[in-house]
Amino acid sequence: MESQFVWQEEFNIGVESIDRDHQKLFKIINKLFALKEEGKNDQWACQESIKFFRAHATNHFASEEAYMASIHFDGLEAHREVHRTFRENTLPALEHELEQTEYSTEAIDHFLGVCAGWLIGHTLTDDQSITGKHIHRWKNLLPGEEQTAFKKVIKQLVFDMFHLESKLISDVYGGEKFGKGIYYHLIYGCDQNEKKQEVLMIFEDKVLINTVGKIMGIQTNKLDDMLIHAARYTARQFVQRVIESFPAMDGYHLQGENLLFYDQFKTIFQRQQPQASLLFDTGVGYFAFCIIAPHLLEQGVGSMIQAERAMTEVEEYLNRRKEKHAQRKAEHKQKILIVDDSATIREGIKRLLGEKYEVATAESGVAAIRSVTLDRPDLVLLDYEMPVCDGRQTLEMLRSEKEFEDLPVIFLTGRWDPQSMIQVMPLKPAGYLIKSSKPDSIKKEIEAFFEKKKDS
Repeated sequence: MESQFVWQEEFNIGVESIDRDHQKLFKIINKLFALKEEGKNDQWACQESIKFFRAHATNHFASEEAYMASIHFDGLEAHREVHRTFRENTLPALEHELEQTEYSTEAIDHFLGVCAGWLIGHTLTDDQSITGKHIHRWKNLLPGEEQTAFKKVIKQLVFDMFHLESKLISDVYGGEKFGKGIYYHLIYGCDQNEKKQEVLMIFEDKVLINTVGKIMGIQTNKLDDMLIHAARYTARQFVQRVIESFPAMDGYHLQGENLLFYDQFKTIFQRQQPQASLLFDTGVGYFAFCIIAPHLLEQGVGSMIQAERAMTEVEEYLNRRKEKHAQRKAEHKQKILIVDDSATIREGIKRLLGEKYEVATAESGVAAIRSVTLDRPDLVLLDYEMPVCDGRQTLEMLRSEKEFEDLPVIFLTGRWDPQSMIQVMPLKPAGYLIKSSKPDSIKKEIEAFFEKKKDS
């Protein structure tokens, strides 16, 4: 792995604010590399650098998405999903590993490998698509429900075959090098048509040593020929089980296989648009599973129902669906989103309003935008003072979207500051609420808002 990432002209996409943010993120990663190479696994220094990287990346994601919205970029939703996965899944999982291992060299290698690789790959491919220089890598992923089914099957197989409880690190794994590993490439064909499907499996060495190696009774911590051959056949069985789980993959059989070096793997990976690309932490090392099979988009993978329980499962499913629909109809409540970086404030207001309203929470401005997009509330209670992306910036981004230009937002504030309130008046807030107000006063304010809205 390179110890420094040098900014090159080809990385620029031509949008000054985005290019400036990218360069800053590269500098933070380089600072972490420098700490590692100098042998300074200083926990405090790493924590501060990683905290700064996370904050800057989160702020950058919000700015980038706002820019894409302003130019009506048609890949905005896919781009948002990539950002969300990195922010909500990948970074927390990597940080958790660092804390659990007290910032071990191996955990730092994982963090640097995944984050640095993700940053370069995202900058050179996904972000270049904003200006039309590249096609968005993740535009051909399997749809939501089918992607979820695929993740469940892979996790279950990891448990069934290796007896490991795995945790999803990323569902848009971009081919980052996460340590010393084996890169295995399988090609499958079908007699009924000329369509191919390719599978790329990446095993960190210690995954194979701690699974297949242990089964074989191998005592060393090094891979040898026998273990590699055993791993190949284990991987084949793994893929065969995946194929058997999805009707659209039925009829495909192995036509070729390759053991690759990282550069060869990266070449194959970069020239394709995967339909699923998953990265897992198995607890004993990292494992990635990628499938390139465009025909799945035409047919859909579809989870199989067990034949012997087919009638019962369908009946149970329909009954559950009816029950949920009736429950939602009976319990219809006005939806409120509470946005505050303080868990105490969020949970306190949620308890206060939860009996009468359907209450959701978000801990940051970026999380709020995500929540509003997925499930539009009837009212947002928005903290004015938050780190990274404050209330005013959050409301600016919401107002920049036509869909949310009239979304009612009441600012939550710790103190009455007329000057700050004047500054946000052009953003049309629905009001201001002092956090220290008595619970009854807060409830009356919210009830008055909805009464007024009902009468208007």
